[in-house]
Order: sequence, then C-alpha cells, then structure tokens
Amino acid sequence: MNAGSVWPTAAANSRLRPIEASGVEIVGGFWARRQRLNRERTIPHGFDRLQRCGALDNLRLAAGGQGWYQAEADSGGSTLPFLDSDVYKWLEGVGWELARGADPALGAAAEEAIGVVTAAQRPDGYLNSFVQVVRGGAPYGDLAWGHEFYCVAHLVQAAIAWHRGLGDDRLLTVATRAVAHIDAEFGAQGRTGIDGHPGIEMALVELARVTGEERHLKLAERMLGLRGQGLIGQGRFGAEYWQDHEPVREAATVAGHAVRQLYLDCGAVDAAVELGDAELLAAVRHRWSDLARSRTYLTGGTGSRHRDEAFGDPYELPPDRAYTETCAAIASVMLAWRLLLATGEPEYADAIERAMFNGVLSGVSLSGEEFFYTNPLQRRTHRAAEPVGHSRRAPWYACACCPPNLMRLFSSWHHYLATADEDGIQIHQYADADLTVGDVRLAIRTEYPWQGRVTVRIVRTPDRPWTLSLRVPAWSRSAAGPSVRHSRQWNAGDSVVLDLEPAIRVTVPDRRADAIRGCVAVERGPLVYCLETVDAPAATELEDLAWDDSRRPQEVPRPDLEPAMIGVDVPVVDLNSTAPVGNLTAGAIPYFAWANRRVEAMRVWIPVISSEPEARSNPARSAPA
Repeated sequence: MNAGSVWPTAAANSRLRPIEASGVEIVGGFWARRQRLNRERTIPHGFDRLQRCGALDNLRLAAGGQGWYQAEADSGGSTLPFLDSDVYKWLEGVGWELARGADPALGAAAEEAIGVVTAAQRPDGYLNSFVQVVRGGAPYGDLAWGHEFYCVAHLVQAAIAWHRGLGDDRLLTVATRAVAHIDAEFGAQGRTGIDGHPGIEMALVELARVTGEERHLKLAERMLGLRGQGLIGQGRFGAEYWQDHEPVREAATVAGHAVRQLYLDCGAVDAAVELGDAELLAAVRHRWSDLARSRTYLTGGTGSRHRDEAFGDPYELPPDRAYTETCAAIASVMLAWRLLLATGEPEYADAIERAMFNGVLSGVSLSGEEFFYTNPLQRRTHRAAEPVGHSRRAPWYACACCPPNLMRLFSSWHHYLATADEDGIQIHQYADADLTVGDVRLAIRTEYPWQGRVTVRIVRTPDRPWTLSLRVPAWSRSAAGPSVRHSRQWNAGDSVVLDLEPAIRVTVPDRRADAIRGCVAVERGPLVYCLETVDAPAATELEDLAWDDSRRPQEVPRPDLEPAMIGVDVPVVDLNSTAPVGNLTAGAIPYFAWANRRVEAMRVWIPVISSEPEARSNPARSAPA
C-alpha cells in the first residue's frame, strides 16, 4: 500500500479518507514546478548542508567514529541537541520523492544516511547522537530541553515514508526499537515524563496505524494525558511555552511556542479519531477557532513573538515584528489536514491553501536553495541590524529545522489534494493532477493560482452513481457555499468546469489588530501580495507611500519572476511629495516571491490616505479604510 503520511485506520472516527499517494500525481503547472525544484535542487542542497554542518558526522560519532561533535558556525559554538531530527526530516522527504520516481543520486545519498542512522543505534534501541556523544550516554536526563522524544518522532515519520512509499522497512526497524526504549521507561508501568517539544504523540499514533500494535496508541494517549500537569516546570518562558500549563482537554486557547502547540494538537487529533474521543477532538477544534480568528496572519503564518517563538495576545499581529516561523506555517497545514479528515469541514482546506501559497512557500527562495526561518510581513527601509535569516534568506541555519521541514512537505504535497468517502471524491486543492481512486480516474487541469478555471475530466468511472465535490475557496464569489457537489451516473469523457474568478481584492484588517489599523492589503485568488522597494516609484521609500483610494489596482503580467505570474499595480501617493497626485503606482508581487531580487524594504499592509492634497499635507486627518 502506497499510503500517505497520515492514514487513519478503518475503525477511526474520520469523516474523510486520504487517497493513496500512488493514486495522485501532480503533472504540470505551479505545483509541479515546486515539486520538481524541491527534488532537483532543494533536497540535494539539504544533503550537502547536512554533511557540511556536521549532522551526519554526529551520528557517525555515535556509531563509534572519531572526531568532535559539530555545531554550525553561526550557532555561537553551542551544540544543539536536536540536529538528528534534521537528518530524519530530510530522509522523510527523500522517501516520498523516491516513491514518486527513482533517482539514483538521491537514492545513493539516502543509502548513506540510512546506514549512518542504523549504525548509530545502541543495542538496547536508544538513539540520540547528542546524548550518546556529548552527555555521556545517559538517556532522558533533560526532558525539558533534550528533544529526545522529538527526534524519535521524526525518525518514526521518516520510517513511515519509506515503509509506505517504498516498502522499505530498514528505518521502521530502527524506529520501533527506539520507541520501545521510550515505552519501557515511560509507558504505563514506567515513570511519568513528557518531552518539552511535542511531536512524539502524532508519530506514535501513525506507528500504531502502520504496525497494528495498540501499545503505541496507548503510549500516545498517556503522553497527551500527562501534558498540562506541570511535569516540565516553568523553564525560561513559563509553562505555557511547552503547553504544560493546562490539560490538553481543557486549554481553551493556543499558547506558548507555536510549533510545539500545533504539533501537540496534531497528535491529539490523531489519537481522538482512533480512540473515538469526541471531547478531545472538540478541544482541538476550539483552539483552532481561537487561532484562526485572532492569532493568524493574513499569510497563514502564526506566532508573533520572537522571544519564545510564541503566539501573542489575541489580535497581536504586528507585521514588522512578526515571527511567523516557517515550521509553524507547516505545522498549521499538518493540523488543518487532520481536522479536515476528521470533520470534512472545508474551512480547514481553506486554511491549508492560504498557508501553503503564502506562509509556507515564502520560506524557500525561487532558486530552491535559500530559506527563511521567520516570515515578517514588513521590512523597513531603515532598520537595525538583523539576525541571520530575518528578512534575508540563508542557505542553512544553526537551528535548521525549517529547510528539511519544507523538503518533506513539498515531497508529500500531492497527499493533500483530495480525499474520498463512501459517497465519492472531494477535491480540496487545485493543481494539474491525475487522480485514481479505486475504479475512478480523473484528470484535473488548471492554471491555478494565476487563473481560476478548474476542469475535471472523467477518464474512468464505475457503472454506478457517485459524487464529485469541488471546494469553493472562501475568497471566491463565483459560487454559493463552500463546495460544489455533482452527484450522478458518470461516463468516461464527462467533465466539470469550476470558474473561481480570482479577482483583485482589497482587504481591510480586523479593527482589533492595532498594528495595521488604517491599512489595506492586496489579495488575488489564494495569494497575498506585497510591495518591495525594487518595484516602487523611483526615488521613493515604501514608508512614504500610501494607498490612493481614488483609483483601482490593476493586474499586470510578471514573467520576470515566473511564467504566467500576475502582479498588481497598486495606486499610491507619495506622502513626501507636494506635487499633484498624478498616476503613481507601485508594483505588488505575490508575497511568496519577495526577497528574490535586491532585498530592501517590503510591506504587505499599506496605509490608506485620502488623495485630497489637504489630507496629504496633514496625514493625521486621513481616514482609515
């Protein structure tokens, strides 16, 4: 079975079912280019960086090699305890890639990495190069910061990719032994303890699905139940940082470190559907509503505070100080996918689309070899010194969690396009793709996101009625309701056309988002747009430009950045000029494409001011949109 990365059992209380990964192929267009770039440039670049930063050599040391435990040059000389996880995320990405098609170079690199990982595991099953080499080999001595369960979680996910995608169980053997070591220490008969970084919970549920061994599900349930009991303590940032302040079933809002919270809730949804635990699922849905309503940026990014990579207060969404870690956007996609499967509610597919096209895709350059760790919505012309990776992409990081996380998501992106249930097939994300579900075969063709027409052709169909459901994104006004359903007896050659009409939208922020009050943003279809200095009128600074509400923005082609890309010419006034308003415009491009040319200033939210000369000379008198 070539299943995807999330595969609920037949007994799970899941409204929708994923489609086997081998049944979905992205064959052209926007997302095919991204998957090809990931395969040909990003993943090979990742292997090179894993070698250069020492992550693979650390595992070799754990296997008995000679040398010093490595730390990336810009880490300040610190030895980070979670570097093994970057190797595992990279291996997961390669597993899904090789499942899509053979590649000798990737295969050889993966063979090397698998050999290193296998050799590093101790005879008792324990595996963590940091503990084995730096900490004298005594396991589980620092549950708060050691990331031991977290690293095993990514090992399990890599093993599942190789098992499901390729029928290769070498990593699965390593992973199950590592999990058995944790279970012996922290299972029902062991001591109480949880990892400071959630992630093991969803990995354990998926391992139970793969192996059929209920003990893994029980361990996940136990760890979810222990979270929120104060076992980890306050630490540097308080118990909220690692979601240990309230039980998972009771916490009403997201809190603390964004990635930790979202990974935890992924595990909670996985466990809830397998256990039939409606209360646990409802708790996660309640937190998601809080997240979506008041703590998510327009780009789908989450986490507004740099100090602890955390969520802020409701509507605390400053564009220039946005942390919006790439991994947090990825985690939101992972959680929204699980909630979509569990409930069938299209709002979660909308959230996946917004995050993927904006908050996730911005994390990698158009070349595929540079990355953002954080994804602010504004960069000023005049600014203080910035850390590496803040507003300028970097080829790698000392804490390199984001690049291999992007690699594994893009490699598995086709898993997220569609689902099935007893009635038929649901298409959630739009791409040129061929889709096979049992005796149904579909050909989906579209120029999305640049154009809104989606054509679904029936290539093969059974001799019985079934339902084809197409999501209507929340931004579209071309059809009523969140989906269009066609229930009928189909014939080969039949087709359905959905026109979503991605017109330019001028978006006004929620009045409670203080930092962007009086501003507007430009969206078109699923894409959020931004201004960059390179596209601003000559001799102007972005901070001096305001939206001219007397004129309308216009679509313009931008093939200089990508074939078929559509930009937007934004009507602006120069607040620093006393000349007549005229027809000044600034070019807006999709947010995901910024910082790929000359990197200067950028902004998503644009101040609004009346075009009347009196208001321009006295900006305090201008009225917000």
